[in-house]
Amino acid sequence: MTQDIWTTVDNYVSEMLVSPDKALDAALEASSDAGLPEIAVAPNQGKFLMLLARSINARNILEIGTLGGYSTIWLARALPEGGRVVTLEAVARHAEVARANFKRAGLADVIDVRLGKALDTLPRLAAEKPDPFDFIFIDADKENIPDYFTWSLKLARPGSMIIVDNVIRDGEVINARSKDPSVRGVRRFNEMLKDEKRVSATSIQTVGVKGYDGFTLALVDKV
Repeated sequence: MTQDIWTTVDNYVSEMLVSPDKALDAALEASSDAGLPEIAVAPNQGKFLMLLARSINARNILEIGTLGGYSTIWLARALPEGGRVVTLEAVARHAEVARANFKRAGLADVIDVRLGKALDTLPRLAAEKPDPFDFIFIDADKENIPDYFTWSLKLARPGSMIIVDNVIRDGEVINARSKDPSVRGVRRFNEMLKDEKRVSATSIQTVGVKGYDGFTLALVDKV
């Protein structure tokens, strides 16, 4: 199996099951034109996130790592009337592009972009005592995943779903000697999950247009 096959299959799945969408296409184009890294989720992955959020009727959604807002748009489309997405972005240019993408998609009123490093904005968000988040998507720097997950549990409720992206790292997650901060961050996260009694969790390997990686799904049992 090769990257060419993974990409071709992903493209086929997206053509079959993900309808053409001008707002999403424009978000990717605007992000590329602005020089943002091309690391947004694939279209079929974005729809997967939306379906997961819809399946639990997520009314309050938290995203850690906005980038150009492609995944944010998918998540916002899962909201029922009166719902909201809070998304955290550390880079001002990324947040600017994302806000424009949200406005173009007609979703600016339901998406709250918080600018600043997530480890600074998460305590401020918690201090506001918001309603618990039903669905949390962690897709920021991997080195700090353990801290992001700790804050996510503080902001969740029993029944909340937490998705953590990019946890396989081309298989490097099994390399205990890795010096890569991203790999080390994921491994620390897995060690945390192993003993965490408040959640039920598993990780799934994936291949596709984004290469060989995977995600962790954690269901909060108690807080």
